[in-house]
Amino acid sequence: MELPPQVQNMLAQLQTVQQQLQMVVSQKVQLENALKEVENAIQEVEKVDESTPIYKSVGTVLVKTKKEDVLKELNEKKETIEVRIRALSRQEEKLKERLKELQEKVKSMLSGVQAG
Repeated sequence: MELPPQVQNMLAQLQTVQQQLQMVVSQKVQLENALKEVENAIQEVEKVDESTPIYKSVGTVLVKTKKEDVLKELNEKKETIEVRIRALSRQEEKLKERLKELQEKVKSMLSGVQAG
């Protein structure tokens, strides 16, 4: 049975939205993992005594730095990641809604094609 062009178009849109959703979910998982790493680093740095030297990686070199500078940098990184995760979560919800909408339309169109 040949599907009408309108149904084929809807199926293509459905597939595109599914791919976008997978990509967003994948990016969100990566950012959530990065957030855990940053939070762990913050916890470890906070445990360190003020007199203990702290080094951070700058390219291939380790540079001695201050605890407060490292904490500031890590907290800024944490905030940035959290903002990106929230944005991806909103995008994920919109894509899920669009996916559901397209699935309903395709289902409706296919039942119309089968009936006709």
